Amino acid sequence: LFSAAVSAEHEGNNVSHAMEMLSKANAVCFDVDSTVIDEEGIDVLADTLGKGPEVAAWTAKAMDGNIKFEDALAARLEIIKPSKSDIASCLEKHPLRLSPGVDKLVEALHKRGTDVYLVSGGFRLMIEPVAERLGVSVERIYANTITFDENGNYTGFDSTEPTSADQGKPKALMTIKEKYGYETMVMVGDGATDAQAKPPADTFIGFGGVVTRSAVKEKACWFVKDFQAMIDIVDNKQ
Repeated sequence: LFSAAVSAEHEGNNVSHAMEMLSKANAVCFDVDSTVIDEEGIDVLADTLGKGPEVAAWTAKAMDGNIKFEDALAARLEIIKPSKSDIASCLEKHPLRLSPGVDKLVEALHKRGTDVYLVSGGFRLMIEPVAERLGVSVERIYANTITFDENGNYTGFDSTEPTSADQGKPKALMTIKEKYGYETMVMVGDGATDAQAKPPADTFIGFGGVVTRSAVKEKACWFVKDFQAMIDIVDNKQ
């Protein structure tokens, strides 16, 4: 069905299969940082607290797959040690920016009756306002939970969240699949941890609209630089 629609400008290991899976997906799971938003939430938080370059170096290592995700997460949080009020103030000064077209894609999926999930190694507190803007319910966020003491000071993070460790995204998707019995699931994201989510995802669509990572491009069934072609498939225009 989709093989005729695949042309030279489409990149990926199995583009027609990815298009087909997207056309009939019951659930689409999106990474958040550098996919749904056009920046890395943890780097934005670090910047507002004057710890930007130190933290960005760890983020790059984690996204390129050169270090275990849980080690990079712990290291970055130890540098930042964000309080509850630090996070609130960061989001007030710098509301996280949506990647162009992602709102239209999510809207098209919802209109078609496809469930949308945000599956992220980022922080629930920072992702909730993004989910609200997209009309994604908080129950469909799988992300990390920062822990605070009674005064709102940073104490650590909840290591029982699947996305707090390496291979966390396949675990999160398996949980979603088992709980709701979805037949066809698609994972969309920019990082090495997103590529790990297939399986249980039936296909992995790599997103390079914010940053292109060669390791991710190599593993992507379909690699896109913007969301328009995906919107066209969901809207049955392709």
